[in-house]
This record gives sequence, structure tokens and C-alpha cells, in this order.
Amino acid sequence: MDHSSAPRSHSNPADSSRLSAYLDDHLLAAASGVKLFSTAQISWKGTEHEQTFASLTTEISADRDELAQIISSLGYTPGKVKMVIAQVVAQLSKINPLNLRRSDKGSGAQLELEALQSAVRGKECMWETLHALTEAGSTDLDAEQLQRLIDRARKQQEQLTYVMRESAPERFLSGDH
Repeated sequence: MDHSSAPRSHSNPADSSRLSAYLDDHLLAAASGVKLFSTAQISWKGTEHEQTFASLTTEISADRDELAQIISSLGYTPGKVKMVIAQVVAQLSKINPLNLRRSDKGSGAQLELEALQSAVRGKECMWETLHALTEAGSTDLDAEQLQRLIDRARKQQEQLTYVMRESAPERFLSGDH
């Protein structure tokens, strides 16, 4: 990001270089997140959770787009080097080292679900941070938009937790479960 860009004036403005770098890092992670969810969607194709992952992938992509819009609204410009890195990392995410077989069974699927939950939790923390800065008057972001994004991240967490809990017996227990 262009860390010299300053956000619009506020009574107690956030440090633009630190906030810019923070959001730049989250945008980088968001690009990887979209690919991770797309890969997970392949893993869960043909299961009762296929539609959940299709919806999650769409929402995660929309979240990334909203983050880019928020960054732009603050007057920041994503760093070119980090965006190149994001493209490389996104391509590497297609390999999915946690679930190489792209299966909804076994430890690979469990690790994939846990990684997806961690990614969504990180995003939720970012939305919470931006919301706190907005409440403190240091950004003029839309508090209602941020609350909607927080709520959506929480819903995504609930959906992932549900899939994990419902599918764990089939992954780890033998016999009919």
C-alpha cells in the first residue's frame, strides 16, 4: 500500500501507515482465503455440505471485494509487491497442502476445516478492529457495514463449525455413524 496516503481528517485519526499496512496484509490474506474456500468447495462437492461451501466461497469473495472498497475509501492504494505476492500465494493455495486428496474424509479434511475457521476468525477480528476505530471516531467508515460484516463472519464460523461437528464422526470413527 502507499503508506504515505493519509485517511480523511478525523478528530482522532488512525496512524495511516500502520492502518494501511494492516489492511494491506489482510487484503493479501483475503486473496488466499478465496482460493482456499474455492479448493474446499471442490473437496466437499457431492456431499450434503456442498451448497454450504458454494455459499461460503461466494461470501468470502464478496468480503474480499468489500475490504478492497474500504481500503480505497480510506484513500489507500494496495502495494504492488504485496499484490504480486498475493497472486503467487493464491496460486499456491490451489495445491491445498492440508487436504492434498481433496477429500471430505480423514485428517486432511479436518485440518482444512480448522484452517478455514482460523481464516474467518482472523477476518472477523479485522472487522472488529475497524469497527472499534470507527466508534472511536478515528475513521469515517460505515459502522453499520462493519457490523454486517462482523455478523456475516460469525455466521460463516457457525456454518464451518456445524460442518466440522456433523462430519467428524464419519472422518474419525469406524462403523455406522
